[in-house]
Amino acid sequence: MHRFPEKFTTNFDENKHEVDALTQGTTTRVRNQIAGYITRTLALAKANSGTEPIETDEDDEEDSE
Repeated sequence: MHRFPEKFTTNFDENKHEVDALTQGTTTRVRNQIAGYITRTLALAKANSGTEPIETDEDDEEDSE
């Protein structure tokens, strides 16, 4: 993922084909595990980037003053 960030997406099938092209001698199971890991990691990163920061008690205290 770090060497080829533009090659991977949140689509498992696309990632599976990219992993197959980038690796040599891996079994189907290992290829699918790697593609699944990449897919999950990118999906979680995408989901977390869209969230707003959680307000802390310090933020509330500053607003009340």
